[in-house]
Amino acid sequence: MCLGIPGQVVELVDPAEHLASVEVSGVRRTISLRLLAGEKVSLGDWVLVHVGFAMSLIDAAEAAATLDQVKKLGQPYGEEMDAFMETEIG
Repeated sequence: MCLGIPGQVVELVDPAEHLASVEVSGVRRTISLRLLAGEKVSLGDWVLVHVGFAMSLIDAAEAAATLDQVKKLGQPYGEEMDAFMETEIG
């Protein structure tokens, strides 16, 4: 199962290359914001992350609700976190 997981932007690593550091459940990784190049992504924003790419910009309420629901899935959440921890762009 492939999930998107909410991550909060904690650093704009290389804006010219659309790279940012996001935090998901205490784990930080550099991801690509290239798919969101047309949107203004800022520090503190929440994005839906899958395989090292931000897929969409979401608000804090949606991020909290989504994270709560994916944690309830158990194993798929663990698998997504494993993939997140292994994937780093840049």
